[in-house]
Order: sequence, then structure tokens, then C-alpha cells
Amino acid sequence: MAARAYWQGQIRLALVSIPVEIYSATKSGAAVSFKQIHEPSGQPIHYDKVVTGVGPVDADEIMKGYEVSKGEYVLLEQDEIDAVKLESKKTLELTQFVDASEIDVLYYEKPYFVVPADDLAEEAFIVLREALKRTKKVGLGQLAMRGREYVVSLKPCGRGMVLETLRYADEVHKAQGYFRDIPDDKPSEELLELAEALIGKRSGDFHPQEFHDRYVDALKDLIERKRKSNGKKIIEEKDTGGKTGSNVVDLMAALKKSMEKSGGRAEKAPAKKAPAKRAPAKTAAKAPAKKRA
Repeated sequence: MAARAYWQGQIRLALVSIPVEIYSATKSGAAVSFKQIHEPSGQPIHYDKVVTGVGPVDADEIMKGYEVSKGEYVLLEQDEIDAVKLESKKTLELTQFVDASEIDVLYYEKPYFVVPADDLAEEAFIVLREALKRTKKVGLGQLAMRGREYVVSLKPCGRGMVLETLRYADEVHKAQGYFRDIPDDKPSEELLELAEALIGKRSGDFHPQEFHDRYVDALKDLIERKRKSNGKKIIEEKDTGGKTGSNVVDLMAALKKSMEKSGGRAEKAPAKKAPAKRAPAKTAAKAPAKKRA
């Protein structure tokens, strides 16, 4: 495998240990990076490491320090930090199994591919993978990587498995603080049916290759036009065609128009029939009283 393993160790399930390697499952996307340039000379600006009252310093004079009080630091050598013993540095022990739906999406951070480290590890690796598939569970444990310990989840993925680092509870904001002012109203049934129909019209399979970073494309286009214009300033005209002057929107009309654009026809929901009005009862005319003989 051409890529370099991000972590090497073993997954432990009770008395079973499986040597594995993990690799980053993601990569940085296309991006446009800028450097700070000194305009008069056209040269890039450099950043030197300097000490107040001393000036520039050499890299070998720099140590890591932890501030214990204002202006007071505990200095540590890199090999002292590396020597901190933590079992999860080399072993991921699966301590709990949960349904995937129990882990809120807010906790997921970054995915990694997990593969067996060698041929001898393959059998146990496959057994664990298939057991997770059958039980529809996700394994949980803790793993130390690159200077910190993570909570991680382990789940099947094709022939291999995927490990995902999770955020700790104190790293996630409580949603209630943001959602408490949203009213708990029930929408109109007709509006809801139109929205569901629009979702149905646009439903399909997920093809990630169909999406790309349009902002990066626009920046690259701007850079190319700027290069061809010999430095002439280029400002895009703001497109206000799609904006309305009011925040008040006729939601029903907007949903119907969206349905028409999606190739569907918004059928008007049948109006509820008003209860038929009863005709006033006719008063029966009194028959003339019969005369007694």
C-alpha cells in the first residue's frame, strides 16, 4: 500500500487481539491559497521566530512550554512528551457496542480506513467485521494518536472497517440553547404535502462526484482574468435578481412554483366541503277543526 499508515497497533476484543493499520480516509480538497506580498517590491513576507528583548532565535533553542501561571512556564523536551505511557497508544480496546443511531451526528469528527496488518490477522479481522454487520452494532473505545486520546467508533465498510474519531461531550454545544426560540408549531397539512412532494421529486442516489467547490472555480477564474488584464482591478457585479425586497413570502405560491420547476405539477388539494346547510323546516299548516255535529 503506497500510503503511510497513520497509526499501527491492535484492536482488542476481550482476549482476542487483531494487529491493524489505519489510514486517513479523507484528503484536502482543491483550495486556492494566498501569500502575503510586499506590494512595492513584489516579494513574499517572511515570519521569523523572535524573542522580546533578544530578537531572532534558532530552531534548536526552542522548547515546548506549558503556562502554569502568568509568565511562568514548565519546559518539556519532545522525548519526555513521547515517553508518556498510555495503553491506548498501541491498543484500541473495544469496551462497548451501541446502535449507530445512538451516536448523534454532531459527535463524528474524522474517518480512517482500518485494514489487517498482515495475513495472520485477516481471519480475526473478518470475524469481527462480519459480527458487527450481523449485530448492526458500532464498537466504541479510546485511542491515542498524535498527542491526544480520542473516543473512536468502529464499523464495517465493504471488505474493511472504518474508524471514526468522536468529539468528547464537552466539545459539543447543547442544541437547546440555539433551538429554544423556534416555535413548536404544526404546519398546514396542504403546505406539508407540497413540501413532501417536492422532496420526492428531487430524491435520488448520492453521487459525491457530482458536487464540486464552485467558490474555488470562481477564484481560479478571477485569478486568470486578473493575470490577463495586467493587474487591472476586477469587481464582480452583484446579482440581486433572485432577491425580494421583503422577507414575507407566500409559502404556498413558492412551493407550487418550485414543484413546476422540478418537472412536477402542483395539484391543488381538494377543498374541504363545507357542511350542507339544512333548509328551514316548514311549519305544517293546521287543519281546520272539524265542526261537531
